[in-house]
Parts: sequence; C-alpha cells; structure tokens
Amino acid sequence: MTPSHPALLVLEDGRHFVGESFGAQGETFGEAVFSTSMSGYQETLTDPSYCRQVVIATAPHIGNTGWNDEDDESTRIWVAGYVVRDLSPRPSSWRANRSLTDEMETQGVVGIQGIDTRALTRHLRECGAMRVGISTQDLDPDSLVKKVRDTPVMAGADLACEVGVTQPYVIKAEGKKKFTVVALDLGIKSMTPTLMSRRGMEVHVLPPTASRDDIMGLNPDGVFFSNGPGDPATADAQMELLQTLLGEFVPYFGICFGSQIFGRALGFKTYKLKYGHRGINQPVKDLGTGIVEITAHNHGFAVDAPIGEDIDTPYGQARVSHVCLNDQVVEGLELRRDDTLVGFAVQYHPEAAAGPHDAGYLFDRFASMMEVARA
Repeated sequence: MTPSHPALLVLEDGRHFVGESFGAQGETFGEAVFSTSMSGYQETLTDPSYCRQVVIATAPHIGNTGWNDEDDESTRIWVAGYVVRDLSPRPSSWRANRSLTDEMETQGVVGIQGIDTRALTRHLRECGAMRVGISTQDLDPDSLVKKVRDTPVMAGADLACEVGVTQPYVIKAEGKKKFTVVALDLGIKSMTPTLMSRRGMEVHVLPPTASRDDIMGLNPDGVFFSNGPGDPATADAQMELLQTLLGEFVPYFGICFGSQIFGRALGFKTYKLKYGHRGINQPVKDLGTGIVEITAHNHGFAVDAPIGEDIDTPYGQARVSHVCLNDQVVEGLELRRDDTLVGFAVQYHPEAAAGPHDAGYLFDRFASMMEVARA
C-alpha cells in the first residue's frame, strides 16, 4: 500500500474531521452522502449515479475484497471521493487483482480513512446532505470550507450528458432474440442491459441526447430510461421525449432517474430528499402484491405523487406502485390503459449486481408488457 498522509474533510457548515488519505493525493469536492451497504463497494464507486458525490461508507471495514476486473458497473470510478473508517491493509479475496487503494490512486480518486464515520453519518442525517471537501494539501479547516462553499450544489445540476455515452452501442440478446429495446443512457449501469439480454432482449443503448426519430427508427418493442445523477427537474428534454413516446404507445420501463422522469412526464413534481436513500438494504413494499422487497437504492430526489389514488393523465391512468417502508417515499409508478400495464418505473435498482436480487422480476414484467403490447 502507498504510505498514507494526513487528510482533512470539511463540510459546508464548518464541521471537520482529520484522518489519513488513501488513493490519490490532492483535493476533491462534491455532495456528501452516505451508503448503508455492507458490501459491493466496487459497484458503488463505478455507478455513474454517484457523479459529483463524496460517498461515506457506514460499514466500518472497507477494502477487504480488493478490486477485480469483473464487477465494474461502468468504465471508471465516478464518485468524487470516498470516506471510510477502517481501510483494509490488504485484499483477501481470491478474485482481487489489486487493492482498493491502488485502483483509486490509478484513477485519481481522493479518499480519507480513520475518521468517525458514525458521527459524520449522524450529522448528515440530522442536518441533511451538504457540500464537502477532502484535501491532502490544504489542512486548514477555515481555508478549505471557503472552497467548499464555492462549489455547486446538487439541486439544479444537469449531469446526464456528463456520464452518458456519446455513441450508440448494442448488447445482443442471449439465445433467441425476442424483443428490441432502446435504452436511453442517463448513467446506465452495465448490469442493466446484461439482465435484459438474458431475457432475449437486444438492447440498443443511445446517448442522453437521442431524439424521437433516433429511437423510433430502431422499431423498438419497448423503451428504457436508465438511472443517472443530478436533479430530475433539469431533464426537460428527456421528459418531453418520454411524453412523445408514451403518446405513441411505446411500452416503457424506467429505473431511478428514469423513474423521476416518468413521474414528471405524468404530471408529478420532484423534490430533493433531506439525505436520500443509498445502500443495498432498503425495504420497499409493492402495493399491488403486498410483498416487501429488500432493495438497492441510490437517489437523492423523489417523485411527489399521491399514494393510494388513481390519477388520470393524457397517457392513461397512473398510480404509485411501490413505497419505501422507512419513510413512505414513492419508490415506483405504473401507467395503465384500459387496465393494461403500458409503463412502469421504480426508484431503486433491480439490476443490483452486489445484491439483493428481490426485484429482478421487474425485468420479466418488462418482457411480459412488451409481449402483451405486441399481441
């Protein structure tokens, strides 16, 4: 491991923590958020939805499984920084090719260890997510907090074009092709088209700037909008695109950011949560079946929609389909015409590679919806 150096973490309200650096040396800034995941940090760090966020791990011991070449959810680490209490001095997994520290150093990601992450998390729960800076260069809290307060806030951030692909690509169906799906990349994770392909879907992944003609020119059986970072209130172009597609009766499935855009397209507002949902142990109830699922989350915004009501929209009848049992935040929406499902979205991650896999059935629901629409 690279020898550690002193590091300083400062929140925008002035609270600060002194620890040791790991990964790259330097300074980094972003929105401070905490993840309650006990495992799967590689998938977390490479999730594009964490763009411009400094992630605090609530699990006390991080780095045990090192880093491998199979579990990345994208082509790079997207977090702005990483905060842990106790960093493993060496990986102990047979799958590891290198350590977490080595990978972060290679990719230029600044981390801090050896601080009281429990106290930091409790502070964020009480005060809300806020801007943060980590530095191995400027160890003066008064100086660093000024830099933190000069950085942009997450509300109003339009980030989809920063993380989405610029050129289309195709993931072929495994086995016999059953459906053609167009996926709008707003920060898509690699496991999403993989799980679709296993269900016979040929997935055409398009940039976030794709047009109606780009999509309909592929004659899709269904359209998917992915997860992604930033404020959904900025995604006017994608929202208007989805309204056009819904008006043309294209079956729709959305995840996370795609759920928030779906909500806006149906006429609902979005809002910023106090500190968000992040982790792989969030309980969500399917209001249709009554089943409770343990799910993976990464969202700081949510849809403001009435629970227990059917709402008429220009595209059909909408309703809330899932809620979080911790705080009753809307976690899913569905759209029906003549009592037939024509679109749905969830605020969590059914593709969660690190688990849990309770919500994997939603990909089968997407396939069934396309089958019905085709018939």
